[in-house]
Order: sequence, then C-alpha cells, then structure tokens
Amino acid sequence: MLDIAPRLRVDVDPLMAAQHDLGVCNAFWRITPGGKVEAMSAPHLPKVAGIDPVVAGSPQTAAPVPARALPAAPPPAASGTLIQDRLAGMVSDLTTLHELTERLARAADLDSSLRELLRAGAALVGARRGLVVLEPTDGLGPAVTIGLGLGHADLGHIETVPRSATSYGRILDGLPDAHGGSEFLPEPDAVPGAGGYAAPVDPRHREVAARLGYAASYSLPLTAEATGRLGAAVWLYDEPAEPGDRQRDLIGLYVRHAAEHLARMLEVARARTRLAALSEELLPSRLPRVPGVQLAARHHTGPHGGGDWYDALPLPEGALGLAVGSVTGSGPGAVAAMGRMRASLRAYAVMEGEDPVAVLSDLELLLRLTEPARSATALFAYCEPAQRKILLAGAGHAPPLVVGDRRTEYVETSLSAPLGMLSCWEAPSVEIEPAAGETVLLYTDGLLRRTGDSMDRAYARLHAAAAGVPRSVREDPGALVDHVLHALLPDGPAAASAPAGPDGPDGLRGLGLGGLGLGGPDGLGGVPYEDIVLLAARFD
Repeated sequence: MLDIAPRLRVDVDPLMAAQHDLGVCNAFWRITPGGKVEAMSAPHLPKVAGIDPVVAGSPQTAAPVPARALPAAPPPAASGTLIQDRLAGMVSDLTTLHELTERLARAADLDSSLRELLRAGAALVGARRGLVVLEPTDGLGPAVTIGLGLGHADLGHIETVPRSATSYGRILDGLPDAHGGSEFLPEPDAVPGAGGYAAPVDPRHREVAARLGYAASYSLPLTAEATGRLGAAVWLYDEPAEPGDRQRDLIGLYVRHAAEHLARMLEVARARTRLAALSEELLPSRLPRVPGVQLAARHHTGPHGGGDWYDALPLPEGALGLAVGSVTGSGPGAVAAMGRMRASLRAYAVMEGEDPVAVLSDLELLLRLTEPARSATALFAYCEPAQRKILLAGAGHAPPLVVGDRRTEYVETSLSAPLGMLSCWEAPSVEIEPAAGETVLLYTDGLLRRTGDSMDRAYARLHAAAAGVPRSVREDPGALVDHVLHALLPDGPAAASAPAGPDGPDGLRGLGLGGLGLGGPDGLGGVPYEDIVLLAARFD
C-alpha cells in the first residue's frame, strides 16, 4: 500500500491573497506532506510496490520560489481597512460639499451669498476669521468688502495695508504671481512655517496683523467663467498654520462653485439696481412747498421692481393734489405702467382736480384702452390747505389714516373695485377736515403685506403704530413716517425707507445697499417684501 502521510500543510501566497482580498485563495506556492519532507522533495522518488514513479518534469513548471524571496505585503485585513477608510473619507467630503453648496444655493441675494461663502470657507480651512473683497474686473461694481469675525474698524485697519503687501491684494491687482495660497506673517528674523509661501512683509502689514492678532492667511481668487475675476476671499489664522492637502482640494472645489453662484447673484443685483433706479426716476425727485401743509414721503422698491407710486403736485389757487397707487405685476413692465399712470393722473389732476371722481374715471378709461390686461389701485385727494379741507376718492385702495393728538382713525371711504375692473364708477368722493396739527397718512398695501400678517391684523398694527407716535415727533411728518415704519418693520426700517423731503439732499432718494441687493435677504422675518410707499401731509 502507498506510504502517504494523512496530514498536509498548505502555505497560501500572501501577495495574491492581498490582491484578491478573499478569505480563501487557491493560489498555493508550496504543498508538502506533513512527514518525509526530504523523500518527497528528492528529484527521483523511490520505487513503491514495483512501480517506477519517475515522471519527466514539465518544461513550463517553474521552480518553487522560497518564501523569504517574496516581498513583504500587508495582511489582507489591514489592506481592506485602508481602502474602506479612504472610501469613507471621500464619501464624507462629497457629503460636506453637497451640504455647503445647498446652503449657498438657498442664499437669496449677493450679500447673503458672500457671507455664506465666508462661513463655509472658514469651516473647510479651519480658520476663525476672514474677509471677502468683491471687485469685478468690468468696473461696473459693486465694490464691497465683507468680514467674518471682523468689525468695521478691523476692516478699516486692513484696508490701510498696501494692496501689494497682501496675497489677496495681488489677486485683485491681477499680478502674475498671485494665484492664491498660504501666507505667513513672521516676526522679524523669524523663519516661516513649512508649506505655502512667505511674501515680503510690509511693516504696515505686520503692524496691522499684530493689532488684529492673526499670524497667517490663506487666500483664493474668485473667478467665474462668464465674468472673469470677481474678487478674492481670504481666511485668517490666529496661529502660524495652513490648510492641508485634503482641505485645499475641498476649498478649491467649493470656491469654484461659489464663484459661479456669485456671478449669477451679481447680475441679479445689477438688474435690481437698474430697475430701482428707473423706478425712482419716474417718481418725484422732491416734494413741493405749499403754504399750510408739510409733506414727507418714503418709497422703497422691492427686489423684483413693483408698480407702487406716489405724487404730490401744486394746483391752481393754492390747492394741492396728493395721489398714491399700485399697478399689478412686477418687473420692467409694471414699472413702465406705473410711470404712464402717474403721468396721466398729473394731467387729469390739472384739468379737473377739484373732482377726484372724474380724475379716477379718466384714469380708468385710459387703463382700459391702453392696458386691458392690467389692473391698478389708486387714491387721489384734492387738498385746500388754507381751509384744511380734503376731498378724496379711491378705487380699490387702502383708506387713509388721520393721526393727531385727539384721534387716530381711518377715513371711512366707500368700497370700490380696482381700476380696470369697474363696470361703472361705484364709489363717491369723501370730504374730511383735519384739525390743526393733524397728519393724513396715505400708503399702499405693500406696507401692510410687508408685516407678514393677515390684512385685518396688519391694519390693526398700523393703527397701533400711528397711535403710539410720541407727541414730540408728531410735529415732523418725516419723523412720524419713520416711527411708523420702525414700529411695523423693526428689522429693516433703514433699508425700507428712502427719504424724500421738500428741499436739499433730503429731497432726493438714494438707493443705498438695498438697491444693490446688499441690504439683507429678500424678506424680513422670512416674508418676501413688495414696494413700500408712505405719503404724509401735516396741516398747520
């Protein structure tokens, strides 16, 4: 019988096992019996039971490789863990980028987009402070600097540093060596940390860095495909540090996406600015001076360009015409329709201003003939300041509010459908006689909608805000209007109001940052806002 040991020893090739990453591998580099190793390894095996087992070796069979000649390979388990960790890191990075870009996409205007870029970038590079400088190369503006963890005074200090002494300044100037990166701000005779680059540090730069307490910075250009360079973003480190390779990859991907988003927001902001400027040009540049009455107006154009308007024009025999209105829709079409309505009403008021119903009837006919698909609301008041008498009529418009020391009440006007929706004229005129020192407040429904409440509650809030005006403020119609705005819209009275006074610089309305889309989000408290118009007339 065959003399074969019942036990076998199997040695698995660790290199092939690692390559396949399997628990079982059929690649064996040596199979030897548990006993009689020398006999089994001999080139000619002895005869067994009269059989010559000598078999010619195959020329294709290579000699066995000794185990010590194989290169060292990591255990299969360790290699698999390394791959899993790397995949988990990649998934985590992609998830982070997805979340940050989603947050950026929800930014409604240029200001909030710039702030979100700073916040997300600081989290990606591990910095606490930073700033973004928006300075488009086309020169059309706006030129804006926004800081993260930096106040206005801090930004002012940084702006005193020569631009050529900072990495982001070289980016803005388009210098050939400005490609972004880390910049260390060493003390004199100190050696900068590893990585990045250390530019020649201007003494003023070192002084400002010491005052603000940052030791290193990391800057990147903001460049979009359609618009070119938009500006630069820089993050400041409190200690000598710089982002690692993984952080650089992430912030590079994020900034490229953010630059394209900023380019779109920039175009939106510029369009809003042009629309707001057009709307302002179609409204009175200053209010008239009429004896016996003081006037003040506030107007703010919404982000999409609405059709709210107001007017005040002197009439023969010392009379005064006051009007407010609103055209349906938004955008350039609504702004153009608003301009036509205001110009037409001025003509009708000069011809037959003593009869407000006739003025609005003519406006109704004009709207039907020229704008059949559009409707509008309007209120016209014929005032005689010497007699303190007002004759007014409205078409679908909110009633005026009389504010004085003894009363704060809405004028009881007849209900009427808006212009363009009347089958015949439905509402007669109403005559009121404000007392000396009382103010008549005209407004559009955009002010009520801006509160975010139901119309009934908005009317109640407006009444409460007017009744709560301090006695000392009631003598100035401009201060009264500002107080009402602040009471109704505590988060944005400055952005919502564009003052128009009777003379001087106060008689002209400025756009401010709100006109560029840089005055905050498109709503206060999450409420999208429309045009706001208030026109106040205080009778002596």
